[in-house]
Amino acid sequence: MIGAVLKSRATGVAPDIAGGYNLPPPHVISHHRLVLNRQRMAARPMSVIDEVKDRIDIVEVIGESVKLRKSGKNYSGFCPFHPNTRTPAFAVFPESGTWRCFGACNEGGDVFSFLMKKEGWDFSEALRILAERAGVELRPHGSAEQAVDEAHQRLRTLLEAVIPFYRHNLLQTPAGAPVLDYLLARNLSEQALEKFEIGYAPNSWDATSSYLMDKGYRQQELKDSGMVSERESGGVYDRFRHRIMIPIRDVRGRMAGFGARVVDPEDVPKFLNSPQTALFDKGRMLYGLDKARKAIRTADQAVIVEGYMDVIALHQAGFANVVSPMGTAISESQLRLLKRYSRRMVLALDADAAGSRATLRGLTVARETLERQPDPIFNARGLVRHEGRIDADIRVVTLPEGVDPDEVVAHDPAVWTVLIDGAQTVVNYVLEVLTADHDLDDPKAKSEIARQVLPLIEDVADPVERETYRQNLARRLKVDERALIAWRPRSPRRRPRRDISTEARVEGAVSQRVESPIERFSLGVLLYDPELLYRVDRNLQALSLGRLSPQDFTGTEHKVIFHAVREALAQEEEEPARHWRSCIETPLLALSDSLLAEVIDFDFTQPRVIEEIMANFLRLRKRKLELTLTHLRFQLQAVQEGESFEEEQEGDVWHHTREVQRIASEKDRLDRALAGHGGPNQTTLIAEGW
Repeated sequence: MIGAVLKSRATGVAPDIAGGYNLPPPHVISHHRLVLNRQRMAARPMSVIDEVKDRIDIVEVIGESVKLRKSGKNYSGFCPFHPNTRTPAFAVFPESGTWRCFGACNEGGDVFSFLMKKEGWDFSEALRILAERAGVELRPHGSAEQAVDEAHQRLRTLLEAVIPFYRHNLLQTPAGAPVLDYLLARNLSEQALEKFEIGYAPNSWDATSSYLMDKGYRQQELKDSGMVSERESGGVYDRFRHRIMIPIRDVRGRMAGFGARVVDPEDVPKFLNSPQTALFDKGRMLYGLDKARKAIRTADQAVIVEGYMDVIALHQAGFANVVSPMGTAISESQLRLLKRYSRRMVLALDADAAGSRATLRGLTVARETLERQPDPIFNARGLVRHEGRIDADIRVVTLPEGVDPDEVVAHDPAVWTVLIDGAQTVVNYVLEVLTADHDLDDPKAKSEIARQVLPLIEDVADPVERETYRQNLARRLKVDERALIAWRPRSPRRRPRRDISTEARVEGAVSQRVESPIERFSLGVLLYDPELLYRVDRNLQALSLGRLSPQDFTGTEHKVIFHAVREALAQEEEEPARHWRSCIETPLLALSDSLLAEVIDFDFTQPRVIEEIMANFLRLRKRKLELTLTHLRFQLQAVQEGESFEEEQEGDVWHHTREVQRIASEKDRLDRALAGHGGPNQTTLIAEGW
């Protein structure tokens, strides 16, 4: 490792005047790193991700939904993710196992990313389904984890078993008949009720528990699943009685719990959810996401409504990109979950929950007070902070007073589209509400509005947005903007740095098919110290290049890990080096640890080490540009050799040609920048081979 290499007499390194050691010449580092990485590569077993990629034919998988035409070694077709009927803008490259859209999407990836984008799956689900197709066994994590997984699966099976019982009580019993009439009177079709598996819990203290115990489930399992509550005197009773039962599934469609709505208006509470269990955490789940995720990807927008019935009605009307936070204020965890599918989100508020009182409560500076409120409220400041931390576009719309979403779409579905299209940013929405309730000719009213809106504006992450909002506020209040600029927030405290070297351990393997050593090295560095990403971005921007992005990495698993690093930097609750673990799905944790272990012994205090690390990130970007150039040249050839080269396709040829020129210019800037690091292709710190 570099720490040992720096102190090795074999390198001929002499201590400097401060008693430290200078970095050996690049060719010496390259030799040592090359030997070490070759040893690692020889010892590294193939992971299940590698096995799946090796066994799956990407052309076959994509060809099931895209009509592909062979062109040399590669294939082209029309992109399934956006309208295109003139020029095939979609290409598949079997040798590298990748695909690329040269049209409106301008995205690419491997077989995992294709199915994730097309089906709305997360990485874990794409891996599971492709592994099953390839005949690759997904090995359990260990005996303890396997026992937990089996216990959770048992609880899911229990929850699945009670759905037919509730459905039977709704559809085929006298007690369920008026409940069914009520649901149908709310314009919910029988097909929608079946799709969402709506049922009815009988008005009994033990009907549900008796049914489940007759099926062989133990009383402890009924407790663990949240289906029963314990009496103080001993024993249990059914948690859900005389209620409309709404099954709640996680994002993968697995049963997690129930939501229950009253039948008798005198009963309380109006909605009752399953308690917190190993499967059910309402603060981290969204109702309907299992059915909405594909539509959210397609529309590139998620709409958040307040209730279960709203979700069902809107899905029935064809608006399938709708979810609900199950009676709680939307949390950052839920927004992060949604952002896997789209960064564009609209919060649709009922008129009675979106009035000025709720807005003012949501603007309270002390968030801790808000979080202790028993009722869900519109927390404007929390939303703005969430928006900045997760890099999302969150907007707000208020429904017409006294009208629910099901009534809107029943009257005219086009009205719903108009409402959502008219959603405002959180700051503009709050400003509209406040100015509507105040006399803007009253100086004290102006001061009150400014006092509440300015802290909200200062929480906006983007400086251009902040300035725009401040100018808008000045215009609305008819005051000089300088009076608003005088307001300044307190400076945030810097987070302390944390050493995580003791946590890093090798466990698992690194993909060897498409992903290169330079990708593994770059990710390992960022996992060790996520804040180095700020410096990488500055270096790229100094060359007039965009900041580092998931598209700089070829494999989906590397893209997912990089995205977790970005998310870790965006939040403020804990150290980024700790937080990224909570953002990474279980199948990728072993890979992340192995990437981290490969750089753990580098001496990050040495300036030359940091310098070479930065150079390797430039090489990573150069590699991406070279790959893009290769793909673009193939696309140019495919367009020019098309069977019916029409006149309007000349525009596509011209567009691709300009892209080639632009990317070649960026590559030239990188070559010049790398010239000071031993040349653009000099390999240091990592093994040879990109």
